[in-house]
Amino acid sequence: MTDFAIPPPATPSVAVAGTDQRFPVHRIYCIGLNYADHIREMGGEPGDVLPVFFMKPADAVVANGAPIAYPPATANFHYEIELVVAIGRGGRELSPEQAPGHVFGYAAGNDLTRRDLQKAAKGRGEPWDTAKGFDHSAPLGAIRPARLGHLARGRIWLSVNGETRQQSDIGQMVWDVPHIIAALSRLYELCPGDLIFTGTPSGVGPLKPGDRLEGGIEGLEVLRNTIVAAAGD
Repeated sequence: MTDFAIPPPATPSVAVAGTDQRFPVHRIYCIGLNYADHIREMGGEPGDVLPVFFMKPADAVVANGAPIAYPPATANFHYEIELVVAIGRGGRELSPEQAPGHVFGYAAGNDLTRRDLQKAAKGRGEPWDTAKGFDHSAPLGAIRPARLGHLARGRIWLSVNGETRQQSDIGQMVWDVPHIIAALSRLYELCPGDLIFTGTPSGVGPLKPGDRLEGGIEGLEVLRNTIVAAAGD
C-alpha cells in the first residue's frame, strides 16, 4: 500500500446516463474555433483557422444542476455550449476511421471562459490557461454511452434565463469528432477517462450572478446550472 505524504485527491467523475456508474476523468482537452459562425464572431475567417487545442484541469468538472460561483479576476464571464466526447479506449496516431471505436460516449458541456483574460492573453501571444482552465469551468451533463449511437448531427443550443442565446447543429463543426480525435492523438496519447470539448457555435456572451443556464444537444441530457455570487460578495 502506497504511503502518500498527504491524502490523495478524489478522482473527478461524471455521471453515466441510465446507470449508477461514474466516468472517471483523466484529462480535459478542448478545441477552439470549430464553428464557422463563431470563428467570424471572434474576428477570424474559417479557411484561415487550424485546430486550436487547450486544456482544463480534470477537477474543473461541475455536476449537472450544481450552482457555479462567479469566478474571480474577471468582469466578462462567458458561456460556451459544446458537445463533449468521452474516451473509453486509449491510443495514439489514430486515423479518423479508427476514432469512433475509442469513444465511450457523449455529453453536453459548457466551456466557461473568462473572456477578458482570454483577449488579453491573445494580444500578448500567451497561453489561455487563466482564461479557460480555472476552477469549476467545465459543467457537464450525464454521458450517454456510444453503444446507443454516435452523434454527427443534431441541434445544439443554450438559453440564459429562458432566452435562447446559442443555436446551431453539431453537423456544422469545421472539424468533426473523428478528425478531432485523430488530430489530438498525434499530439498526445489519449487515455480512457479523457474528455474532449469540441467547440461552440456563435452567440457566446456574458453571465452574471442569478443567471439560469440551460443547454443541450439533441439526444443528450439537458445541462442546467445557475450562476451565484462569489463567496464573500
